Amino acid sequence: MQFLGLYFYTSDVCDIAKNVKPSERGELEITSINEEYMKRGKLKVERLGRGMTWFDTGTHDSLLETASFVQTIEKRLGMQICCPEEIAYRKKWITKEQLSLLADPFMKTEYGKFLKDLAEERIGEE
Repeated sequence: MQFLGLYFYTSDVCDIAKNVKPSERGELEITSINEEYMKRGKLKVERLGRGMTWFDTGTHDSLLETASFVQTIEKRLGMQICCPEEIAYRKKWITKEQLSLLADPFMKTEYGKFLKDLAEERIGEE
C-alpha cells in the first residue's frame, strides 16, 4: 500500500528549499523538505480518509491524467471536486443567499450551475 500527501508549509520553506540538493535523479525532491521539517520537529501528518485520491501533476501526461479523472468524476457524480463555495456553504460560513451571489458570475459554466443548484437545495448532503 502506498501513501502520498498534500503538503502545506510554513513561511520558512523557502529557506529550507534553498539548501536542498538534487537527488540521484537530478531532481529537487519534496521529500527532502519534509525530512528537514521532521528533523526540526515541525512535521505534522494527517491521514486522509477513504475516497481521497492523490495525483502528481508534475508532468504534462500526469496533468492530463488528473484532468481526465476530475472530469469523469464530476460528470458521473454530478458534483464538483474541491469547490470552496460548497465547502463554505456546508460549513455554514456563508448563507444560501451568499452562495447564490457567488454563483452568478459563473452561470454560463457547469460550475456556476452546480453552485446555483446547491443554493436552491437541488443538491443534497453528502
